[in-house]
Amino acid sequence: MRELFVWYRVAPAREQEASAFVLEMQRALVREIPGLATRLLVRSEPSLDRQTWMETYAHPGGIDAAAEAAIERRARELSALIDGERHAEAFLPAA
Repeated sequence: MRELFVWYRVAPAREQEASAFVLEMQRALVREIPGLATRLLVRSEPSLDRQTWMETYAHPGGIDAAAEAAIERRARELSALIDGERHAEAFLPAA
């Protein structure tokens, strides 16, 4: 089952706005893709004055190309709220 992990950085001044956007985006994706499980994780980096955020996406049938495209399509507007780019990485369970 292929899972998707997407990470990026957020400046403290944009935390509330970015959080509201991502959580609503994930709720919309769950409605669009039945069975989709999402999470938003945050790691503070005080020395860098920013946070690293990670969105996770899992589905019983795996995250296929169509699901990944839907995630990326909905996330386009997030680029104005983050510091840098979003980095998407897919993983499979270890044997």
